[in-house]
Amino acid sequence: MARELPLEHHCPWREEAEELRERLTSLEARVEKLTRSVFGKKSEKLPPVEEELRRNAPADTEQAAAAALKRRRERAEVKKALPSRTVLHPVPEELRRCPRCQGTDFTPLGPGRASVLYEYVPGYFEKQVHVRQTLLCACAEGVITAEGPPRVAEKTGYGPGLIAQLVTAKCADSMPLYRLEKSLARDGVPVARSTLTDLFHRAATELAPITECLLARVAEQEVVQGDETPMKVQAPEKTRTGYLWTFLAEEDTTQDALIAYCFSPTRAGTTPAEVLGGTQGALVVDAYTGYNRVTTPEGRTRVGCWAHVRRRFFEALPNPAAQEALRLILALYRVEAAVKEAGLTRTATHLALRQAQSAAAPEALHAWLEQNKPLHPPRGPLGGAIAYALSQWDALTRFIEDVRLPLDNNAPCVREDVASADVPS
Repeated sequence: MARELPLEHHCPWREEAEELRERLTSLEARVEKLTRSVFGKKSEKLPPVEEELRRNAPADTEQAAAAALKRRRERAEVKKALPSRTVLHPVPEELRRCPRCQGTDFTPLGPGRASVLYEYVPGYFEKQVHVRQTLLCACAEGVITAEGPPRVAEKTGYGPGLIAQLVTAKCADSMPLYRLEKSLARDGVPVARSTLTDLFHRAATELAPITECLLARVAEQEVVQGDETPMKVQAPEKTRTGYLWTFLAEEDTTQDALIAYCFSPTRAGTTPAEVLGGTQGALVVDAYTGYNRVTTPEGRTRVGCWAHVRRRFFEALPNPAAQEALRLILALYRVEAAVKEAGLTRTATHLALRQAQSAAAPEALHAWLEQNKPLHPPRGPLGGAIAYALSQWDALTRFIEDVRLPLDNNAPCVREDVASADVPS
């Protein structure tokens, strides 16, 4: 009959079993995370903070109705600015008979009954034949010829408008080049994908000065948000992984944010060093060490990203204890949402609310982290989330004393699918 060993007993077999159990917990969490991200329902994926705030907000029918009315009015104002065209619909001759007297003598009654219909008029491509005038001097020896149309590159048979449409479709609409090739063919302009690739790269070369100016303006700002996204890159040999680095800053809260993207074949810290090296201020990022070259005592102050912390605890949700951490993190965003709704962002009132209300949630969360740290294996999902938050604690709490610092680097205007289109090597 097997005899149970005392708890103080230690042997190599027990140590190996505990290590294997910890590894099994980690592997199970990774498999569950992968399964949820690939096959999971929408409800099983990380919901946006705005959705969580609406779900947990107290019911206020009047406020919700007012917000809906405001959105409808904003959409109506946008529609008013659309170009308008009046289309007349005359009564056909066979229907011009009075239902009372059967007469056929009619006169217009007012301007007619008007109704509004919003329609899409497809764009079109045209072939332009440019004829350059050639003049012969009276001396019969001198000949001058007019300048031709402006071209993006010499001997390029495609105009700047078409190339601008190509860049917009790929970068703004996330349309891969193979789909754009099909779209152009449907519109009567069959263009090989290799040609589209060359035109796209040529546009990047021509727009390089604007890119350099944008990166310089981002680097000048006091607060910069940074992140990097892996993406598949098509190479001649095989598909490999590259990285799209995003740098975001705001010159003024009343203006749109400055957003700069830099592609790099690696995740090395050379990219943030090239963009922000030698600058001072704050950098809002996750715990990735690639930003260490910028967050130095002589450089920028590292500010933690609560969105990355929230995602780790969401991935640990099979453990019910993670729900408490998510609740405390959501309290931070609730304060920021109220400040934004009241139009008090980056004011003295905003700072007072952060110090009075936002500071309480991190204190409670820190106590909860310290209390639960010994209860969960460090390689498990919840143990890893706790260790991540504690390792970044100083950076995560810097926002309390500075209203310029956002809670995370997930600006609403930066879409995660911006890099979904294919990138030719």
